[in-house]
Amino acid sequence: MKELEREAAKNLASLRRNPYPGRGLVLGLSPDGIHLIQIYWIMGRSPNSQNRVFGSDNEDRIFTEAADPSKVTDPSLIIYNALGEICDCYVVSNGSQTDSVLKTIQIGNFHGAIEQITYEPDEPNFTPRITGIHIPVSPQGEALAQIAVVRRAPWDNSTIRNIYHYETLPRGIGFCVTTYQGDGNPLPAFEGEPYPVPLEDDDLDSIAKTYWDTLSPDNRVSLVVKFINHDQCTSTHKIINRFSRV
Repeated sequence: MKELEREAAKNLASLRRNPYPGRGLVLGLSPDGIHLIQIYWIMGRSPNSQNRVFGSDNEDRIFTEAADPSKVTDPSLIIYNALGEICDCYVVSNGSQTDSVLKTIQIGNFHGAIEQITYEPDEPNFTPRITGIHIPVSPQGEALAQIAVVRRAPWDNSTIRNIYHYETLPRGIGFCVTTYQGDGNPLPAFEGEPYPVPLEDDDLDSIAKTYWDTLSPDNRVSLVVKFINHDQCTSTHKIINRFSRV
């Protein structure tokens, strides 16, 4: 466990040095073992990408919306439901697949939902779609957490889908994926598998501050941290927005 904690700390330091990991998500378990934790953030380089905030109408749905609606030039890939929950399934993603996973999970499973999606059509970046799900109580025996990375194949326009299943989660550790390896033109897509990062506090506000401070001040836009009570299947969240809604 100590080796895992050291690796997680190194990964967080690397994330801090990365000027543009893009959108990112973390799924993990609090140090006290009470809360499943979901972290999701968005970043932006262009005015259109930066013109966003996270909003919430209740504890079930957290979404992106325009900070200034009059300045939106293309909402197609930047406005979406980012976190949602249904039937004790808690979904987080970087795009419209949040809704499709929530819909499909009622009649199927996570794998079936991911089979229906592909990478984003934003040539030349072809941004991966990243998706996570927590299932605290599962009579069907699904994994406690699952993370999917859907990316474009490097040799043609076909799709590669990787799904990672976690039957258990170590306390105080989360597993992170991002859309990009770093800055560039085109942006280099995320490679590899989810990597461990620390979740060193049982406090919602503290974790939100840690990860907000980790992201580049020039490119960070919004961040949300969601705590899910492992036994009661209830949730609460904390949102940090760089900009205010007009």
